[in-house]
Amino acid sequence: MPENMELNYEGVEQEALHVFTEKAYLDYSMYVILDRALPHIGDGLKPVQRRIIYAMSELGLSASSKHKKSARTVGDVLGKFHPHGDSACYEAMVLMAQEFSYRYPLIDGQGNFGSADDPKSFAAMRYTESRLAPFARVLLQELGQGTVDWVANFDGTLQEPSLLPARLPHILLNGTTGIAVGMATDLPPHNLREVASACIRLLENSRSSLDDLLEHIKGPDYPTHAEIITPATELRNMYETGHGGIRMRAVYEKENGDLIITALPYQVSGAKVLEQIAAQMQAKKLPMVDDLRDESDHENPTRLVLVPRSNRIDIEALMNHLFATTDLEKTYRVNLNMIGTNGRPQVKNLKQILQEWIQFRLDTVRRRLQWRLDKVDKRLHILEGLLIAFLNLDEVIRIVREEEDPKQALMQTFNISDLQAEAILETKLRHLAKLEEMKIRAEQEELTEEKQQLEKLLGSERRMKTLIKKEIMEDAETYGDERRSPIVERASAKALDESDLVPSEALTVVLSAKGWVRAAKGHEIDPASLNYKAGDSYLASALGKSNQLAVFIDSRGRSYAAPAHSLPSARGQGEPLTGRFKPAAGAEFAATVMGRDDDLFLLSTTFGYGFICKFADMVTRNKNGKALISIPAGAELLPPVMISDLEQQQIVAITSAGYIGVIPLKDLPQLAKGKGNKIINVPPKKLKANEEIVGAIHCVSGADKLTLHVGKKYKTMNHREMQDYVIERGKRGSKLPRGWQNVDWVEQT
Repeated sequence: MPENMELNYEGVEQEALHVFTEKAYLDYSMYVILDRALPHIGDGLKPVQRRIIYAMSELGLSASSKHKKSARTVGDVLGKFHPHGDSACYEAMVLMAQEFSYRYPLIDGQGNFGSADDPKSFAAMRYTESRLAPFARVLLQELGQGTVDWVANFDGTLQEPSLLPARLPHILLNGTTGIAVGMATDLPPHNLREVASACIRLLENSRSSLDDLLEHIKGPDYPTHAEIITPATELRNMYETGHGGIRMRAVYEKENGDLIITALPYQVSGAKVLEQIAAQMQAKKLPMVDDLRDESDHENPTRLVLVPRSNRIDIEALMNHLFATTDLEKTYRVNLNMIGTNGRPQVKNLKQILQEWIQFRLDTVRRRLQWRLDKVDKRLHILEGLLIAFLNLDEVIRIVREEEDPKQALMQTFNISDLQAEAILETKLRHLAKLEEMKIRAEQEELTEEKQQLEKLLGSERRMKTLIKKEIMEDAETYGDERRSPIVERASAKALDESDLVPSEALTVVLSAKGWVRAAKGHEIDPASLNYKAGDSYLASALGKSNQLAVFIDSRGRSYAAPAHSLPSARGQGEPLTGRFKPAAGAEFAATVMGRDDDLFLLSTTFGYGFICKFADMVTRNKNGKALISIPAGAELLPPVMISDLEQQQIVAITSAGYIGVIPLKDLPQLAKGKGNKIINVPPKKLKANEEIVGAIHCVSGADKLTLHVGKKYKTMNHREMQDYVIERGKRGSKLPRGWQNVDWVEQT
């Protein structure tokens, strides 16, 4: 009885709860790690997979036999070796038969074994049939040759192999995933020829470095033609540390203007990808795609068709967006965790895996050769006895006929062993022919030669490595194939901005005096002629593109921004901006502008102050807006003016008292926010009615003209005439001619 246990008065064992739970959990953890979730480096199989393969070989389901019902195999596995759930066992069996799941399938299935779109859509085991695939010989070929240890099954009535004598490093070929307790494994599949080549390199030179091995193993090789786009440096780091990730990207081509996706990443469903793209189309986040359809069939297992809206669409940008937002590009975790030959789980690097497997293979081959040598020695021993019998045939016949215990008599007469005497007695009469002696001597010579070869092999590790190398090359020739997953360097995928997803169309944003906004297609409309609500009227408009932002500035000098394409259509009366933004109490929307980030605008107030501002500095995502221009009490914001040439343009400012001033535009500072500098001087304000203010401000260049409207008459000034009013920034300016001082409005042409 353990030290920490005690008996109570009823004779029942008692144990502290924390001791019992700790022991029980550790036992369970070790069971899950060693006997369920992690593969062994020797054969690359988990226990359930190993038992399925072995049970099928015991049923005679080789690659050359007829298929048999899967239910029979599962029944044998559960009844003899693996007392667990039938559905989990059958699912493990199906996985080994799916060409899209296993790089080198171990089982040849007949019937519905699922599809790449839905791997778990396989039929019930009573409907499907299966047998071992030819590749399974790599695991089973040497099983009955003394190569592995045998252990009792769960009820002790049968023996099962603790490992399968794999002739190739299957741990790398098909890979596997598993979740144990406190650890997991994610082993990617590899190409057989590449792995075999790396093994040969290591057999020839045990000091080969990781970089030497990576000359042969370029990276994982999945059962799909999708591209591996993980950089070489990341792949090397993954093989060096045992941890990392693999990025795979779908392959597409252009065909008659359409995009055809011909290969998807490992275990990605084409139907799911189409759903993801369709969801973006329905959400109007993918306007450049007009249609999509699935044309996959037996000849083309993957053929997803995307129809662009026009031939002007940037195909590469579109696909990069889809790679970033759908399963057309996927990342797979890599964790090279496995049970080593010492029976312990460990994360190993590539060189450790190959070195340890080669040692496992050396031990396996040594056991195979020793088993064969023992068989040869036994047969030579028997042949030696049979030859003695043939040379003394008459005496042997007499002993058999006359002696009560012929076996003992033979042993004493000819000084032979029990085994030899038993073989003589079991010899059939027809084998007593004269030619039989020649056959025995020929077999002796043949076996003696084989014995010498076996002893040479067992006595030299170099010869054994040469034999292993030869066998690896033979298997690579038999089962190897070309790489399926090309390793390609690609730039990182990037999702398109919302503005990039919107078609670039001419748009006019219209703002009403009451703060209602709408957007009309084109630049030719007359905003003032649109219908407005009762008591409302036109205030301002801005020309731009549908994929740009529209900026609105309120009477407090705060700016707000919204995507132009999200604004309501001008066919209606729009919507209030207060539904989108939260201006301060009493603030009213006063202006709107549109442009690119680098576009420059002149911002000014009726008190004659202003500065130059980039469009990007006006933009904000804050619903409360951002402080842009300081507007003193009593002043108002003048309509922003777009700047086309900072070096050549001039500012023309006209006051309500008829003063005009022209200054170089470059004399004003460029600010992100603020009050600005004085453009033209107006008298100090006393907050009285009819005080002088700046009524109009424009930016003009050499070809521009200004038309002053006074009542029903107007006066046009060209650039030369405007030069008569050039002043120093911040000065009073000059009076306009008599009769043109009460300017109603100014038009720039």
